[in-house]
Amino acid sequence: MESPFRPAVPDGLLLIETFARRDGGFVRLDRHLARLERTARALAFGFDRAAIKAKLATVADDPARVRLTLDREGAATVSAGPLGPSPATWRVAIHPERLDPGDPWLRVKTTARARYDRARAELPEGIDEWLFLNTRGELCEGAITNLFLRRDGALLTPPVAAGLLPGVLREALLAEGAREAVLRPEDLARGELLVGNSLRGLAPARLAG
Repeated sequence: MESPFRPAVPDGLLLIETFARRDGGFVRLDRHLARLERTARALAFGFDRAAIKAKLATVADDPARVRLTLDREGAATVSAGPLGPSPATWRVAIHPERLDPGDPWLRVKTTARARYDRARAELPEGIDEWLFLNTRGELCEGAITNLFLRRDGALLTPPVAAGLLPGVLREALLAEGAREAVLRPEDLARGELLVGNSLRGLAPARLAG
């Protein structure tokens, strides 16, 4: 994972983790910090877990949406804000842009996410989330979520090789028995679609149109 990045890390790039604070604690914090450390090591960023935790200790809002960023020197910045409501059922549509499954930047969470920010800004009325396909026509991920399909008693999610960010909620669900599977748009009619991220949790979704 290291060699594709180090020669070409853009100036000013930040690493990001976004998670919830509820009931006096940060949800899945150990997993978020582990992912942040993996990304920092891969991109040759500094990482000081104790300093990051000291920054997080200043967050008093509860419940809250917490955003943690890390710069190349390892300096952490933490901000917190209201944790707004989520749709009971997410209405999703397939975005026309296709992802390159060989793009290593899809696998790390950084501020280099103009594609997703643009897509979110252009959501049609009545749509809560985009789903992206790769150039092979396989389902990958949402703009801010990972996607899942419950079928025949199994919870399935696209593999990282499809071209996606391995989310923290996804990681936790895989540890609990979910499994990776190549999924295509036609599979959405053969099971229960769900989308989710660590901030919002897992929720049912339906394909619009």
